Amino acid sequence: MSTKDPYEGLSEESIAILKAQTTSEPVNVNYRTLLLRYATPLDKAEILVSYVFSACAGACLPLFTLIFGSMTNEFVRYFVEGATPAEFGHQINYLARYFIYLFAGIFAFSFLETYMHVQMGEKLTGRIRAHYLEAIMRQNIGFFDKVGAGEITNRITTDTNLIQEGISEKAGLIVSSIAAIISAFIIGFIKSWKLTLIMMSSFFALLFAMTTAVYFVVKFAKLAIVSDAKASSVAEEVLGAIRNVVAFGTQDRLTQKYDDRLVVSMKYHIFRGRGSAAAIASVWTIAYLNYALSFWEGSRLVSWGQVNVGNIMTVLFAVMIGAVMVGNVAPNLQAMGSAIASGQKIFETIDRVPPIDSFSDEGQKLDQVHGHIQLEHVNFRYPSRPDVSVLHDFSLEIKPGQTVALVGASGSGKSTIIGILERFYEILGGKVTIDGVDISSLNVRWLRQQLALVSQEPTLFGVSIYENIAYGLIGTPHENADPEKKRQLVEDAARQANAYDFIQDLTDGFETNVGDRGFLLSGGQKQRIAIARAIVREPKILLLDEATSALDTKSEGIVQDALDKAAADRTTIVIAHRLSTVKNADLIVVMNKGSIVEQGTHHELIEQKGMYFSLVNSQTIMKQNDDGSDTAADDKLEEDVVAIQSLTMSSFSEDEEEYNTKEQGIIEMIRFVYSYNKEETTLLLIGGACAFVGGIGYPGMAVIFAKCIEAFMTPPSGYPHMRSLINTYTGLFFMIAMIEMVAFYAEISILTLAGERLVRKLRLAVFKQFLRMDIGFFDREENTTGSLTSNLGKDAHNVRGLSGTTFGQILVSIVTVVAGFVVSVVFNWRMGLICGACIPILIGCGFCRYYVLTWLNNRAKLAYEQSGSYACENTNAIRTVTTLTREYQVYKTYKESVEGQVQGSKRPIFFSSILFGLSQSLSPLIMGLAFWYGGILLKHHTISPFRFFVAFIAIVFGSQSAGSIFTFAPDMSKAAGSTRNIMNVLAVEPEIDWWSDQGTKIDPKDVKGNIEFQNVHFRYPTRMQVPVLRGLNLSIKQGQYVALVGSSGCGKSTTVGLLECFYRPTSGKILLDGLDLADLNINSYREAVALVQQEPILFSGTIKENILLGTQDPDVTDEVVYEAARKSNIHDFIMSLPEGYDTVCGSKGSLLSGGQKQRIAIARALIRNPKILLLDEATSALDSESEKVVQAALDAAAKGRTTIAIAHRLSTIQNADVIFVFENGVVLESGTHQQLLANRSKYYELVKLQALEG
Repeated sequence: MSTKDPYEGLSEESIAILKAQTTSEPVNVNYRTLLLRYATPLDKAEILVSYVFSACAGACLPLFTLIFGSMTNEFVRYFVEGATPAEFGHQINYLARYFIYLFAGIFAFSFLETYMHVQMGEKLTGRIRAHYLEAIMRQNIGFFDKVGAGEITNRITTDTNLIQEGISEKAGLIVSSIAAIISAFIIGFIKSWKLTLIMMSSFFALLFAMTTAVYFVVKFAKLAIVSDAKASSVAEEVLGAIRNVVAFGTQDRLTQKYDDRLVVSMKYHIFRGRGSAAAIASVWTIAYLNYALSFWEGSRLVSWGQVNVGNIMTVLFAVMIGAVMVGNVAPNLQAMGSAIASGQKIFETIDRVPPIDSFSDEGQKLDQVHGHIQLEHVNFRYPSRPDVSVLHDFSLEIKPGQTVALVGASGSGKSTIIGILERFYEILGGKVTIDGVDISSLNVRWLRQQLALVSQEPTLFGVSIYENIAYGLIGTPHENADPEKKRQLVEDAARQANAYDFIQDLTDGFETNVGDRGFLLSGGQKQRIAIARAIVREPKILLLDEATSALDTKSEGIVQDALDKAAADRTTIVIAHRLSTVKNADLIVVMNKGSIVEQGTHHELIEQKGMYFSLVNSQTIMKQNDDGSDTAADDKLEEDVVAIQSLTMSSFSEDEEEYNTKEQGIIEMIRFVYSYNKEETTLLLIGGACAFVGGIGYPGMAVIFAKCIEAFMTPPSGYPHMRSLINTYTGLFFMIAMIEMVAFYAEISILTLAGERLVRKLRLAVFKQFLRMDIGFFDREENTTGSLTSNLGKDAHNVRGLSGTTFGQILVSIVTVVAGFVVSVVFNWRMGLICGACIPILIGCGFCRYYVLTWLNNRAKLAYEQSGSYACENTNAIRTVTTLTREYQVYKTYKESVEGQVQGSKRPIFFSSILFGLSQSLSPLIMGLAFWYGGILLKHHTISPFRFFVAFIAIVFGSQSAGSIFTFAPDMSKAAGSTRNIMNVLAVEPEIDWWSDQGTKIDPKDVKGNIEFQNVHFRYPTRMQVPVLRGLNLSIKQGQYVALVGSSGCGKSTTVGLLECFYRPTSGKILLDGLDLADLNINSYREAVALVQQEPILFSGTIKENILLGTQDPDVTDEVVYEAARKSNIHDFIMSLPEGYDTVCGSKGSLLSGGQKQRIAIARALIRNPKILLLDEATSALDSESEKVVQAALDAAAKGRTTIAIAHRLSTIQNADVIFVFENGVVLESGTHQQLLANRSKYYELVKLQALEG
């Protein structure tokens, strides 16, 4: 079954159309693409200049070897040839001055190249970010059925950061190192071409080893990036459905699902680390072998009289510098490899030209739109589900100005028709025309601007109410109207949508920020704002996909009237399950399985007594027996005012208030990181020991090196003895090379293994902590799904800056500095102390740069976090963005945010570059000081040349290592900032903690289900000044079926949220079987409760996996799953799918219709066999036929358990034992359906408004 071709039976043309909507062509990305793709001619000139400065900075470094060679010749003249002390002192002072000139040159070039590279990297990455989002906004909807929003967020934050690293200062360091290598070899050829040529053999060996290693690094880096994106998609999906996750106690299973992705990612990162280890081990091994070769061959050339000692020393040091530079290339090449790998998927999307391109200017734009729509013999399948036919030979004509209603079962193709008209997807056959013109020949953007869509699940953006409504003006003549005119239009639209009054009651009125996805407003309020957004557009064609489904009955009546007015003089297509909203339509089309069953007006279809007649009957509310006269309906809509003023978190614990604010010291951070790496202590110790061995290589080599130089300082008569000594010393060099090869490979491999395990543990710990947080945490404005997902991937990734390759190199550098100082002091304490005193200056400069970069990194993190969250929000709502034709506006806003960050970073980059330049250029000053002071000591014979060279070499390379430690400052600063973020998150102790064993544990089987609210007051933690429940009292007996009804925002969903223990009451008590919920163990209590929400939440995975999330029992049989599905009227549909219960639901269940998703959600609740069943508009997404069956199933499921249902559609709760009518956070009246009708109060009025026939 699983191997069946989904395209079986389709024509080649149909297959091509389907594949074009989801697939992307792979692109070839190289470093040139990253660097020059978005560079202007001026940028290219600047890049060229910055590389020239990098080359100059690198080329200056080996120049000291010329000074060194000249000084060595002076030593020979003094100690061997008998020059006077005065001559010797004069020459040493003269040559020492060149070190000062060298310092000035290296400082100037290092400062300029660092500033220009970092600034250009920030600028170019900003453009890549903006173009990637532009490309995302441009894609057709089918593309998003395959790519999750979490993956897009991961690419726009983590992957672009990797690109920025690869094209910023690390690029400059690579060029600088290469220039130093070239400069070193030029010097070598000038001084001794023979010796240099022989030594070049090792250079090619190094090149081969590096190329091979980097190939594997890039290969596994690409695989790791893909795995990271998949993990991010799981995290985004889970965090976006946090209430559902908490309600069903699925944290552990979803954490396991996330961890499964992390394990794959970790494996590839470890393989990548081994590639890096091979590269670095090759560098050091070949470098030491190079010294052995050069000393051995150099001794032969000296003995043959072909070169003097000074020249040989110049070549030796030049080669040594070249070797060190090759060593510096390795970690930076890794950053470049990661940048190229990250760019692969990003540029694949950027270069993808969608089959339906909203950014294209091609296509007709009609002068006038009348709204005559025709679908002729249309065939359609979703590109993500090509094996299921949705529309087959479908034909329908909608005349100008007509209101046409589409009704029928879920999955019958109603919403598909709207998707086709909006050009979300391509049809496989047939023709769709507007005013006789095929819509495929119309300009896509222009077409969408003639339509206005209000969908079933309203999507608002995290801006003010005014801006949300004003988005409807995009593409209209009023888009660029003056502010007063626009405000007037927005306010008029709000009045028509019955939203004006509640908006005015808010503290900030139209300027109120609605929060992420509009979470600060009730469902009805969100829906009315979405309707106002459609009305303000004054569209030629109005599309209403369950536009009033989220409204209470009274609001619905008023809004329906507004929609009826809005529909006048324009073509309107209405999809509705609630048939009372479409009885006045000019034409009602009844659909089933992608075909039209019957069509006509309401009265015509009633007379036919067909499918429509049976649908109407299933929705008609039982009428009261007596014919009493109507009481006057109260025209005033009672609304619970939601005043949002300041998003404070005063009900949070003190720990939570300090989230993201507490500063930790470096010792605390190291302790914290180690606590997560304790299991790898053995690995860390072995890795540390290997790093120690790697670090003492240079100071150890300094002794052998000095011995070699001492051996050279002999008259020609002593050359045979000199050759003998050199042979011995080169043998020791070979021994060091072998030891260092093992040490470096083992160190990097082992520390990478420990580091990647740490990263996995941290990502898992933070993910678990997010799932542990109080729901109030997710209500906070800064904690959007996009922001949390972004930080989850980025922070743990950044901690790698203190592990693996970087951590190993830092350890090696520290050991080299300390050991070099110790060796120099032991052999020549005077020189050791004088030169060693300069090392703190180098370290101080490095720390200053580290401090500045930390500040810069924190600033960048905030800017890119905000822009990343903005990108994620709009990607999540891509259908709404597309229908509003907001794509260009989203791209423009994001681009401006990124450009602002680039501008603001110039000053801190300038200062950090100065400090970096100092840390790079102080080495020549220390060399000059060492030669000058050493010359004085040598002149007076206080020390021997051997002791001078041991101290000099140990200090020189010690100081260079001290400077090189802080080339890793960006990695260290990111690691510190990210570790601090992670510590702050993990320090939070939630008020309602599912990790806790505290509280009275109850057996779910023993729960009776008696519920009582005693004077419950409640305010949401994010808006403490707004009372929601104001002394709620209600009592629910065991086994009762209870309904909560009332206007939007009156506290119904809040009551359910409190029963799920999402929040604690501000005051008062909620009792279960006489026990206070606050005293119960949260996990044992939630096992007895099941929730079905208004907006169905499914996770990526199969249908079976989604249903099984409802139960904690690991041994559930397939038959139990099937039975739960049968009860929710979904089993037959699932079995009709080619893959059955193994059918993949897609990201957020995107491959299923709303009704199908809801029925799977109900099955998930029923498999739990709960004692308390909470239904928050559980059947709102179902068509009438399905609703009738599911309602009967829910009625049957309610037996023997307490059921609490929230409903706007009163036909679903007329059989309830008790109906509680809410108003202003309290119960206005309660009783059975008949009792409340007899009261002729609020409930009676709601029923009258919803009745289909008078």
